[in-house]
Amino acid sequence: MSTSWWEIQVACDPALEDLIFWRLDDFNCRGTASESKNYGCLVKAYLPQMQAHQLDLAALALRLRQDALCAGMAVPMVQWNLIDEEDWSSSWKNYWHPQEIGDRFLINPAWLPPPENSDRLVIRLDPGVAFGTGAHATTQLCLESLEMRLGEPDSEAIVADIGCGSGILSIGALLLGAKQVYAVDTDPLAVLSTHSNRELNLVEADRLRAEEGSVDRLIETLSEPVDGILCNILAEVIIDLIPGMSQIAKPTTWGILSGLLLDQVKPIADTLEQHGWVVATLWRRQDWCCLNIRRS
Repeated sequence: MSTSWWEIQVACDPALEDLIFWRLDDFNCRGTASESKNYGCLVKAYLPQMQAHQLDLAALALRLRQDALCAGMAVPMVQWNLIDEEDWSSSWKNYWHPQEIGDRFLINPAWLPPPENSDRLVIRLDPGVAFGTGAHATTQLCLESLEMRLGEPDSEAIVADIGCGSGILSIGALLLGAKQVYAVDTDPLAVLSTHSNRELNLVEADRLRAEEGSVDRLIETLSEPVDGILCNILAEVIIDLIPGMSQIAKPTTWGILSGLLLDQVKPIADTLEQHGWVVATLWRRQDWCCLNIRRS
C-alpha cells in the first residue's frame, strides 16, 4: 500500500533558514529544500505520515515561532499537507539547479548531467537529508573562504570538517588541493550522505574519512594536528567546540567558521581569543557571517 507523506512548508526571512533547517532535521524530516520568494524564502520538508500527527506538526510550528522570536526575527508562516509517496522524493529536487559559487566552484545536482565546457571545479551533490546544498549563504561563504586558503595542486594540507552535513565543504577542500579531510557529524545520516557524495565525486576513501562524532572523535583519531578546520553549524554549538578545536591545531592552523548571525559574532570572537585564536577577517552575506580565523 502506498505511503502518504507530510509536506511541510515554512515561509520565512532568509536569515532564519539555518535555524529552520536544523529544527526540521531535529523533527526527523527525510528531505529538505528551499527556494527564494519575493517575501524571502520558502523551505519545504518531507516526513512520512505515520511519523507525525497533526498535534506534532502544530508543536513544530510553535517551536519555529519561538526560535524566530528568540532570534529577534519575523515569525515564519508554517503550513502542511499530505502528498502521495511517488511525489515526495522528487518534489524538492524541482527547485534545485546548478549553481556557481565564488570564482571556482559549480554545485551540480547529482541527477542532472554536468555542464559541458565548464572550467569550474564541479561538486556533484545529492544531499539527501543532510544540510548543505550550496544554496545557503553560510555554505557559499565557506566555499569562497576555502578558495582563499587552498588552491595549490600539490598542497599537503590536512583539514578537519566538523559538522560535515552533506560533505560539500570536505569535497570542495579536496578539489582545491587538500591532501586529506577528516569529517565528523553527530548525525549518522549526514555521515552516510558524505560517504555517498564522496563516491559521486570519485574521491578516494582514504582522502575523505567521515565518521559519526564531533571534535572529541577527531582528538581520538588524528595522529597529528590539522592544517585547517571547517565548521558550518550553529553559533551555540561552535562556542562549545572551540576548546576542542584548539587541541587539534598547530601554531599555523587556520579555520573557517560559519552559521553565525551578526549579533552572535562577539561572543564567538571572545571565546576564540580565550583559547588562542584571532579573527583575521569577517565576511558577511545577508545577515550571516563567516569568520576566517588563525592561531594567535
